[in-house]
Amino acid sequence: MKALQYREIGAAPEVVTVPDPEPGPGQVLLKVTAAGVCHSDIAVMSWPAEGFPYPLPLTLGHEGVGTVAALGAGVTGVREGDAVAVYGPWGCGSCAKCAQGKENYCLRAGELGINPPGLGAPGSMAEYLLVDDARHLVPLGGLDPVAAVPLTDAGLTPYHAIKRSLPKLVPGSTAVVIGTGGLGHVAIQLLRALSPARVVALDVSAEKLELAKKVGAHEVVLSDARASAAVRELTGGVGAEAVFDFVGAAPTVASAGAMAAVEGDVTIVGIGGGTLPVGFGHLAFEVSVSAPYWGSRGELDEVLALARSGAVSVHTETYSLDDAPLAYERLHDGKINGRAVILPNG
Repeated sequence: MKALQYREIGAAPEVVTVPDPEPGPGQVLLKVTAAGVCHSDIAVMSWPAEGFPYPLPLTLGHEGVGTVAALGAGVTGVREGDAVAVYGPWGCGSCAKCAQGKENYCLRAGELGINPPGLGAPGSMAEYLLVDDARHLVPLGGLDPVAAVPLTDAGLTPYHAIKRSLPKLVPGSTAVVIGTGGLGHVAIQLLRALSPARVVALDVSAEKLELAKKVGAHEVVLSDARASAAVRELTGGVGAEAVFDFVGAAPTVASAGAMAAVEGDVTIVGIGGGTLPVGFGHLAFEVSVSAPYWGSRGELDEVLALARSGAVSVHTETYSLDDAPLAYERLHDGKINGRAVILPNG
């Protein structure tokens, strides 16, 4: 089968031919209908050789949907031909966090060498994907594969982040979304669907700010050195009750902290390397800062249900598997408006 692999540190990913996988006991083989392109992959491919955590070559793609092509011995709960989405942050399935469906916070994944597809394990940017356990599959329930595949990360991750702050997003409150690309433009829709808060979107790109307005942002602000002051002005000096930073670079993290209201939340989702000092005098009183990771299995069900209701949709552009390297080039250059989706089987 064809697959897109990161094969050499510092090199561009390549489309190669690899053996077709076969499901062992408990495993499920999917014929991949759609795979999502994510900035996290670019971050992985920018890491130096020293301490690189995954064996190479690595088949990319941690967002995947497909149809069940074959079942390993003992598999129950799915049948051949089922259309499913893949829950990406695989865990051990038995620790205290996994028992709650929070495999994104599995306590033993590192110890046991369990990695998500595309982030250590072979990923979805291939004609076929081997899934370790049927519990990591969620029925699409009629959703279009292209529309659904970004929801497994670009929908699930902001949904998990936003749920934590919903008690603070009461009428009259303000939520800020920094970075209105792949995850951010979904976060805006989630905030509009789940809360009465005013949503303010920040980005450096006029095109992405236009997308932010289109998907429901009440206000848009250029993400520059004046951004925190602009948010303070919009809120009468109070600041935002919740700030979600989907960039995570040093300048955006600093802005997020500066615009947070007393008792507000700052949630750093992006992995741009920025950090935020926490301590008396650094932030407004009792600001809470978190850096969440992905979301739970149950939350993926909830995100897909929101999509079926029409409350959230993802702006996508599609590419063939042969053109997947081009999709990564365009993402790296900031030319993807929304989310790129690869169609490995046409």
